[in-house]
Amino acid sequence: MSKYPINLDLAGKPVTVIGAGSVGARKIRALCDAGAKVTVVSKNFASDFDNICKGLDIEVIEGVYKTQHIENAVLAIAATDDRALNEQIYKDCRNAKVLCNIVDVPDLCDFYVPAVVKRGDLQIAIGTDGKCPAYSGRIRRKLEDIFTEDHGKFLDELAIAREKTIANTPPKVRMPILKKLSEDESYEYFLKNGSENWQKKADKTIKSWPTE
Repeated sequence: MSKYPINLDLAGKPVTVIGAGSVGARKIRALCDAGAKVTVVSKNFASDFDNICKGLDIEVIEGVYKTQHIENAVLAIAATDDRALNEQIYKDCRNAKVLCNIVDVPDLCDFYVPAVVKRGDLQIAIGTDGKCPAYSGRIRRKLEDIFTEDHGKFLDELAIAREKTIANTPPKVRMPILKKLSEDESYEYFLKNGSENWQKKADKTIKSWPTE
């Protein structure tokens, strides 16, 4: 059965990470980048934990995992190599109705974390339904060569043009206009002529688009 892909808004929401190895630390960094309020529970911490998580506002609990650590979380991620502990965490999450991901154990996951290409607010997520995360990573590296920071900047320009389109045109023509502005030709014009000229061209497109 296929999974339902979503982008979660975790800003200010409590998330628990169990395990503070290098993998757990990277998960914590990504969650904090998304604005989550992260609590990490672990008996042991990787030598590079402080370096990876430097400057992050997280709650650190040094000790053994307990059920109470996930009770108020919206989701939990476990990055441990203890199968029995992983199974207990998953069971506790199910009972508490908390979404759970046990790293590298697909049968103990309510969701999988995709490989992501991030260019500003542009995000491209690649998933394999938990079958082979390494393949997701390989595809991500290929896409990183195709999509540059300029694509993220172009998205910012499109967001401005979208607001203008919504404010100045009837609903029936908005999608055709935005599709036109999103085309490769439009992107190439942005690269060659810059933001200001692109916005002027976008304004002309919006104003001249037939409404009948």
